[in-house]
Amino acid sequence: MAPALLGAERAAPIALTIAGSDSSGGAGIQADLKTFSALGVYGASVITALTAQNTRGVTAIHDVPDDFIAAQADAVFTDLDVRAVKIGMLSRPGAILAVAAALERHQARVVVLDPVMVAASGAKLLADDAVASLKEVLIPRCDLLTPNLPEAAALLGRPMAQDEDEMQRQSEALLALGAKAVLMKGGHGSGPQSVDLLVEPGRATRLAAPRQATMNTHGTGCTLSSAIAAELAKGEDLGAAVRSAKAYITGAIAAADRLRVGHGHGPVHHFWAFWPR
Repeated sequence: MAPALLGAERAAPIALTIAGSDSSGGAGIQADLKTFSALGVYGASVITALTAQNTRGVTAIHDVPDDFIAAQADAVFTDLDVRAVKIGMLSRPGAILAVAAALERHQARVVVLDPVMVAASGAKLLADDAVASLKEVLIPRCDLLTPNLPEAAALLGRPMAQDEDEMQRQSEALLALGAKAVLMKGGHGSGPQSVDLLVEPGRATRLAAPRQATMNTHGTGCTLSSAIAAELAKGEDLGAAVRSAKAYITGAIAAADRLRVGHGHGPVHHFWAFWPR
């Protein structure tokens, strides 16, 4: 191809994931990068923790030093044109402060925060003393907060929402903490539909999809939040990004049983639209 044509090509949109590493590849950094790739976005990463885990559970966590988290972020932001940031596992107050400072230092454009607190296996991923830091310094910095029902309840010190009215009330309480918008995920609910609520100041949007009968749901939260970040990096508005991401994760869950990975809660199928059946 001629140099002139190469120069005329558009640069690929870039999204950055700041999260923990999942050695089994189903969640965290690995899920985020797979999602970015599946949706046509170049992915960069800042690793906040290493986890020894598989589909059955987490057996060990090795935290990355705060200064090295900052060094990774500086390396990415000073060279790459990052259009959206997805934040996942931040297990300690120091890591939260390091990430918040980096976002401010580099004037990050769009931030999607997935408040990862407990793994699908039940393993605790956020220290008790880190919850206050998350609420005070990071939630006010995010453009979209994406808690599931247990995470929202833990952040607010309330019982888990049992219906859509309570989901909306809890979302509005999270807006009061400083988030610009909240996507309350209803995957932990019951009924034939999985209902998420996108709540912004003055309005709420209901997003429903058929609930899938599968135990292979490892990495669903990571995948949904990174899919939203990918769509935002491509220039979609928030509503369109969330709707597209919801369709993507619904397809990934529906196809999850085709992978047959591991002996516990297997991963969703990030490349369901590309791999042969």
